[in-house]
Amino acid sequence: MNSQKWENLIFKVEEKFGIKKEYKEQFKFAEKHDGEKIMGQKENIEFDGPLGLMRLEKISRPRIINKKVLSSKRIGGKVAVDFVYSDTDEVFEFNIYRKEEGEDKWVEVLPETMGIE
Repeated sequence: MNSQKWENLIFKVEEKFGIKKEYKEQFKFAEKHDGEKIMGQKENIEFDGPLGLMRLEKISRPRIINKKVLSSKRIGGKVAVDFVYSDTDEVFEFNIYRKEEGEDKWVEVLPETMGIE
């Protein structure tokens, strides 16, 4: 899912159900061996849908473009794998959740449970 499709989905949800809550949050996706943090972003939309209170979540993070193995040939030497992340390309992940009635718990909604194939 790219940004344009996400915006279209938000528009359709707002038009059909109305949006109760919309928020973004940063999260630490990975950490390099030198301590540099690689950040990702979650965008969440909550609305009253056909299965009750529902949440759409789009996770975006940098694309991994290479992998470096850092090691030494000495006995007891440390081995580390350092990933190289793109500055321009992103990877998107899309999830749908519904809130359990009477509980403060979100359950992932799978396409199979909605009758979508």
